Amino acid sequence: MERIAETKALRRLRRKLTEENLWLYVIHVLKEKPMYAYEVKVSIERKFGFKPRTVTVYAVLYRMVREGLLKVDTKNGTKVYMPTEKGIEAFKLGLEFIENTLRRLSASGA
Repeated sequence: MERIAETKALRRLRRKLTEENLWLYVIHVLKEKPMYAYEVKVSIERKFGFKPRTVTVYAVLYRMVREGLLKVDTKNGTKVYMPTEKGIEAFKLGLEFIENTLRRLSASGA
């Protein structure tokens, strides 16, 4: 069977499961230790193999703080981010949703 070349649909899926749900990756890396915004970006690149845009990382961090998923402390005059209990719980629920979805898709004969 010939392998199908990358399609627009597959590229959209990758984008939606990475950059458009960046908050999951942010919580994951911040569970290891508090980090500066740039450290978050670099950590995601190393750990997950995709490069989120810097402006996107900053925007996501800002929204996550506003939503109560992250808290901010200041270290040497620079913001350091860490997950809140609410953020950890949202992360767990997000993973559960993805796992359930994957199980359903896999069970449908794929």
